[in-house]
Amino acid sequence: MTGTDRPWLDPALGTEERVEALLAVMTLEEKVGQTHQVANITPDDEDAIRSGAVSSSLYASGATAGNERDEGMLVANIDAAQRLAVEESRLGIPLLFGRDVIHGHRTVFPIPLGMAAAFDEELAEECARVAAAEATLEGVAWTFAPMMDVSEEPRWGRVAESLGEQPVLAGRLAAGMVRGFQGEDLTDRRRLASCAKHYVGYGLSTGGRDYNTVSVGENTLRNLHLRPFRDAVRAGVTTVMAAFNDVDGTPMHAHRRLLREVLKDEWGFDGVVVADWGGVGQLVRQGVAGDLRDAARLAIEAGVDLDMCSDAYTAHLADLVHSGEVEESLLDEAVRRVLRLKVRLGLFEHPYAGDLEGSPAPTDATRALARRAAQAAHVLVKNDGVLPLDPSGEGRVLLSGGFVDEGDALLGTWVLDGRGEEVVSPADALRARFGEASGTPFGERLDVLDGRFPDQVLELARRATTAVLLLGEHRGRSGEDRCVTDIGLPPGQLDVLRHVVALGTPVVAVVYTGRPLDLTEVLDLAAAVVVVWHPGVEAGSALADVLVGDVEPHGRLPMTFPLSVGHLPTSTHQRPTGRPIPVERDRFEGRYVDALTHSRLPFGYGLSYTTVEYGEPTVEPATTPVDGGRATVRVTVSNTGSRPCRELVQVYAHDPVADVTRPEVELVAWRSVELAPGESREVEVEVSAVDFAYTGRDLTERVDSGEIVLLTGPDSATLRRTTLTLA
Repeated sequence: MTGTDRPWLDPALGTEERVEALLAVMTLEEKVGQTHQVANITPDDEDAIRSGAVSSSLYASGATAGNERDEGMLVANIDAAQRLAVEESRLGIPLLFGRDVIHGHRTVFPIPLGMAAAFDEELAEECARVAAAEATLEGVAWTFAPMMDVSEEPRWGRVAESLGEQPVLAGRLAAGMVRGFQGEDLTDRRRLASCAKHYVGYGLSTGGRDYNTVSVGENTLRNLHLRPFRDAVRAGVTTVMAAFNDVDGTPMHAHRRLLREVLKDEWGFDGVVVADWGGVGQLVRQGVAGDLRDAARLAIEAGVDLDMCSDAYTAHLADLVHSGEVEESLLDEAVRRVLRLKVRLGLFEHPYAGDLEGSPAPTDATRALARRAAQAAHVLVKNDGVLPLDPSGEGRVLLSGGFVDEGDALLGTWVLDGRGEEVVSPADALRARFGEASGTPFGERLDVLDGRFPDQVLELARRATTAVLLLGEHRGRSGEDRCVTDIGLPPGQLDVLRHVVALGTPVVAVVYTGRPLDLTEVLDLAAAVVVVWHPGVEAGSALADVLVGDVEPHGRLPMTFPLSVGHLPTSTHQRPTGRPIPVERDRFEGRYVDALTHSRLPFGYGLSYTTVEYGEPTVEPATTPVDGGRATVRVTVSNTGSRPCRELVQVYAHDPVADVTRPEVELVAWRSVELAPGESREVEVEVSAVDFAYTGRDLTERVDSGEIVLLTGPDSATLRRTTLTLA
C-alpha cells in the first residue's frame, strides 16, 4: 500500500477514524493477530510479526533475554523487533511492548505497600512519572501497574504489590499512579500506558494462597474490591488485567458479568482488557472449558481483548469466527480497543525508542525523590525513648542483622531493572552519618557486623549502649507465589533478638518486610520498632535519616497487623455483628477462649518523635443535603512534645442504619499537617455526601438520608466521634 492508501498513518485524523480505517482493510487473521501477546520475542517469532500475527510482547527483552541489563540492549532488541512490524508487515501496525515496571524502573522506589504508608497520592504520581520517563528510554510503552487488590490476608505474598486494605486509599493512590504513568497526553514519548490489576477479588484468595478460588458476592465486590478499579477508570487508565481467580465459581477470564457488563458497559471503559499470564488457557484447568478452543470462546465472549501468552486466540479465534461460534463483531471490538491504545500512545508516529536521548540510570534528582519516598515508608510503631539516635553523643551503637550490607534484598518484589549495586546499604549510610558527626570516616561510636555471626553479635552487643538490629524478610519471600503459613519473622531472628535483650542492651528493631507480620514478641522485647517494608535504592539513606532524627518518622500502617496468624483475616473491613464486642470488653468477652480479638497494630497507626493530642471533632454544617452536600470536619491537633512532627489526621465514617451492613469504620479522608513543638492547629477536612455512597441490596449505588457517624484520630482504633445528618 502507498502512503495515501494508509489513512491510519495520518495523525491529523481522529483516533476513531484511524482505527476504523485500519480495521476495514484487515483480514480475519490480521485481526486475530492484534489479540495475541507473546513473551520474549525470539527469532522464531519473526515470520509471525511480518505476517501481522503478533500484537504485543510482554517482557520486551528480545532474543537476548538476560543481557538487557547491558546499557542500550533492551531498546536495541525492541527496535529490531519493531522494524519487522512497521517496515516488513503488510499494514505496518507497530508492536506494543510491555514490562513490569511496578515500583520504579532503574530508580526503584519502595514497594507499593510501602508507598501506601505515605498516604500521599501526589508522591505516588511523581514516582510513577519518573518510572515512566526511565522505562520509555528503553522502548517500554506499557506497564502492568498499579495493582489495587484489596486484601486483609498477609499470608498472601502479593500484598507487597498492593496499595493497602482501605478502598479509598488504594483508589486515590492508584489514580495518582495512573496520572503519573500516563500524563495528560499519552503521545508524550516519556509516558507509559498503565494497567489496573487484578480485576477483581484476587485479594480474597482462599487461605492466602496465590491463584486460589474466591467466594464473594457482588455486593461485597462493589463496596470494597471494585471501588479502587472504578477510581482508576475515572482517572483514565488505559488497560485492565483480568485476575487469575474465580469469583463464586466463575473464573475472571470467563466472567462476562464483571468484565463486559460492569467494566465495559456500566463504567464505559474503552481501553484494553488484557489476560494475565496464561489466564485464558487456564480456564481448562479451572474446569469451565473443555479445551483451549473452548477457552478462547469463553474469554472473547467475556470481554478479554488481549490473550497473554496462552496462544488460545492465535490458535482458535479465526476458526471460531468461521464456524459461527463467535461473532466477528466481538473480535472487531477487541481489535478496536488494541488499535485505539496503539494510536493513543503515538506508536504509529514514533515506533522506535532508539532516537530518544538519555540514560535510565538513577540521577541525583530521582535519588532525592526515592529517598523522600523511602523516608515516608518508615513507620515507627514503638519507641521507649531510645530514638532518635545521637551520632555525636556518648556510648556505642551496634548495627547488625542480615541486611546491614544488602542492596538487592532491599529492592523489594517485582524489580526487573533495578540493580543491587545501585542501592545505598544501611551500613554505608550509617557509617557516613556517624562519621560526619564524629569527624572520622567510619564514626567512632558505630560498630557494624553482619548478623550471620551471632556469637560476635552478642559480644559487641554486650559493649553497646544501643543495638540496631535489621530484621525481617528478604525480598524473595514476598510477592507473587510467595505465600506463607507463618507470618512471624524468618527462623533464627527472634533468637538473636531475645539474646541481645537478655544482655540488657536496648534494641531498635528495624523490620524490612513485604507484608504485615506477627510482631507481638518483637514489640514486647525491643525498645523501639520501625516497620520499613522494602524501601528501594535509597534504603540506607532513608534509614539513617529517620534513626538519627534528621527526618521525623511520618509513615502510617496501610494494613492491619494481627495478633497472630490465627486471627486472620483481620482488617478495618469488619462489619457489625448481632453481638458486637466493645474494645474495652475484649479481654473479658472475646470470641476466642485462648486469645484477645483485637489487632496488634491497627490500620493507620504510626508514631513520631513527639506526642500529639486530639481534641473533640466538630462538623459544620451539622446537616447537609443528601444530594451533593458538603461539610467540614474540624479537630484541634496539638504537638505536646519538644520536636516537630508531620501528623496524619484521619477521618473515618460509620453508617449505623443502611440497606446492607456497613463497616464499623471506613476511611473517607485524611490530611497531613506540620506541627512545631508546642503548636496547636485546627485542622479542617472536607467531606461530601458522595463519600458515604455504597451499593445496596439491589446492586445500585445509593446515598441514604439520616445520620453518619464521623470519627477522627491518629489511627483507625483511636477515634473521637461527631455526627453529620444527610437530609
